[in-house]
Amino acid sequence: MKTVYYSDKGKVRQLNEDSAGVFVNGHGDYLAVVADGMGGHRAGDVASQLTISFLDERWGQTEKFHTADEAENWLRSTIADVNHEVFTYAQSHSDCEGMGTTLVGAICTSLFATVVNVGDSRGYILNENGFHQLTEDHTLVNELVRSGEITKEDAEHHPRKNVILRAIGTEETISMDIKTIMFEEEDVLLLCSDGLSNKVSEREMQRILVEDHPLSDKGEALVDRANEYGGEDNITVVIVEYAAVTESG
Repeated sequence: MKTVYYSDKGKVRQLNEDSAGVFVNGHGDYLAVVADGMGGHRAGDVASQLTISFLDERWGQTEKFHTADEAENWLRSTIADVNHEVFTYAQSHSDCEGMGTTLVGAICTSLFATVVNVGDSRGYILNENGFHQLTEDHTLVNELVRSGEITKEDAEHHPRKNVILRAIGTEETISMDIKTIMFEEEDVLLLCSDGLSNKVSEREMQRILVEDHPLSDKGEALVDRANEYGGEDNITVVIVEYAAVTESG
């Protein structure tokens, strides 16, 4: 696998509340994660950092995944545990009351990729079938789109676009989406916070990812483009390419 990740505070925010990481266990499997601390909540950066650190520690203890079911079950139980960890921390630290974080993550093995998401951070796949979003945003606006009350075009400028319906650490229990896809040679997985997806179109993301440049350049180009378009939010990207060599940044 080749991997790269970048996190940038953008051009407006004083603090970067996003966190990210790519971790390799003892069996050569990868865990890639993006967490976007809740804007408007105190200590969003604490929530996202706690989440990444917890997943890093747990990942180092994993057994080899032989099936997608094993990977999905690990994510389901581990995300529930990290939710409890963040929620408990917030309850016991008054300055962190109400904090939370979105999460998008992927277990990448030589056979498959299993993707989990909570909130509006997104996962995309670039493969022989094109470039497609794998995750569904857990937002009020997306629910309105799904129910047919508004169009996708309306959603782009809806006044309540930033209302998130699910987040890590804000409730005692958590609901998440998990799906497994085939992950094959030359496929590219992109995980990102909404600081990227709200600014850079899917068409432009795809164009950057297919360019004949090093993976690190592609990661930087995505972040730079979001900043060029305003950079009002923190911007985080993780790219995982199915290949033999590891690259990080």
